[in-house]
Amino acid sequence: MSLGPFRAPVALSDAGIWALQFAALPDDVAGLAKVLQGLLIHEHMPDVYGVALSERQRCEPHVRSAEAILERIAVHDPRPLSQARLPGERFAGCCRHYTLLLVAMLRSKGIAARARCGFGAYFAKGKFMDHWVAEYFDEAQRRWILADAQIDDRQRALFGIDFDTLDVPRDRFLVAGDAWRLCRDGHADPQSFGVLDMAGLWFIAGNVIRDAAALNNREMLPWDVWGGMTPADAGIDLAFIDRLARLTHAPDRHLEELRAVYRDPRIAVPPTVFNAVLRRPEAVSPFAHSA
Repeated sequence: MSLGPFRAPVALSDAGIWALQFAALPDDVAGLAKVLQGLLIHEHMPDVYGVALSERQRCEPHVRSAEAILERIAVHDPRPLSQARLPGERFAGCCRHYTLLLVAMLRSKGIAARARCGFGAYFAKGKFMDHWVAEYFDEAQRRWILADAQIDDRQRALFGIDFDTLDVPRDRFLVAGDAWRLCRDGHADPQSFGVLDMAGLWFIAGNVIRDAAALNNREMLPWDVWGGMTPADAGIDLAFIDRLARLTHAPDRHLEELRAVYRDPRIAVPPTVFNAVLRRPEAVSPFAHSA
């Protein structure tokens, strides 16, 4: 097993000069998750914390890089990252922002980590919701562990979560390729996978591409659209997504093939993607400071 590609911050997970602050942070996943919960607020959950998002915060979910996220946090509040901000003063992001920063912090400490795009089964009964978590390698146990840094005590109570969210069971979070395989084999309903009013095989296929890109260190926004993504089942290249699902199910076994397949324009992140929330094309760079 080669952990090298996932040990060093690179591209979107490279925090730049702001990574100097990571040395003062805890070295364990639980401690880092606690730090992140004091820095970020989920854009769709301000009411859970009794606040409303400001104009500044409403723009923040579209920030892509760890460096840009941390810069915005520091500009708004220059205190050390270890000091929790009040909910109304936190950076507003989504699950992917918690995940990207946890990956950045773990990698800065030499711990192999990567972002995984898929579906969480712990937000709504009978539904698998569009979601991102971090996956890190535990040297003592010699296994990859899924860690959801977003879930704090309030969210645990809100969603009735009864398991360790820093060791998420594999049937509670499905990486996108596993969700795809379940549906293709007839063991799950594609309409159970999605977010808001969007669900279906086409949505799962898009997340398979996002997960493959993340395994190549391109952890894009959940609503970035490019390449082989399609808004309807009829546009899916079934054989291609079948192949990606196989590769992303066991990325360490297929690491070289994942690197090779990333050269395919259906997966490779181009210089411009379509932001489906803002409904506009956007130029992107691994080190872009703004949306």
